[in-house]
Amino acid sequence: MIQLHHLEKSFGRLEVLRGIDVAFDQPGITAVLGPNGSGKSTLLKSILGMVLPSAGQITFQGKPIDQQGAYRKDISYLPQIARFPENLRVAELIRMIESFRSQPSRSAELIRHFGLESVQQSQLGHLSGGTRQKVNLVLTLMYDTPVIILDEPTAGLDPVALVKLKELIIQARSEGKILLITTHIMSLVEELADRVVFLLEGRIYFDGKPETLKERVQEPNLEKAIASLLSGGHLTPISTTRPVQAKMNGKVIHATIKS
Repeated sequence: MIQLHHLEKSFGRLEVLRGIDVAFDQPGITAVLGPNGSGKSTLLKSILGMVLPSAGQITFQGKPIDQQGAYRKDISYLPQIARFPENLRVAELIRMIESFRSQPSRSAELIRHFGLESVQQSQLGHLSGGTRQKVNLVLTLMYDTPVIILDEPTAGLDPVALVKLKELIIQARSEGKILLITTHIMSLVEELADRVVFLLEGRIYFDGKPETLKERVQEPNLEKAIASLLSGGHLTPISTTRPVQAKMNGKVIHATIKS
């Protein structure tokens, strides 16, 4: 479904992604983990076409993504920080988003699921952070798409709302969807994730099942396993091949190197 080939991204001299080769092509929940600044959000935004890679290629359903962004109709996306006009009412915002798409919306079902009936006529600027996050989740999940990307979805949620979010994530997995999730809550990853992709300084250091990671570093839970990765000398990046150019006898030749 989604493949990243030799993906690189730099902002000036800062290398954020450094030769990423990874595929998200199986149904299930993949947790994209790493400390702040590791490249997680840049990776997700590159998939969405919101960030243009410095090198490499991204394909979606076997075709390179293009600048028109038509493929994005098949992706539901929750940004880490969503900003909307503060004077808009919740119902107005939902209707506005629905007016952009011809697909059936399940906004009414999600409004009931998160208990948002009483705030439909409230302005967004008057809502608490947790309630705004519930509205963002309604906007994200109200269309049936094969891919769902959630960047820190638990931010601001109370325990009841968190349980309701977990229910929706589990339901989406049971429907055969591909879910990519970033979070700093390791208990959520331990409970839900089928796969962990761990990034550090723009490189992938682990890609596999959570149980495999815990076994590798000999830690009983995922939180300690991640801490061990960062502090216990277990860090070795997964080998990737990167395209390079060089000149020989005045001619440009193409090759690959492992990094």
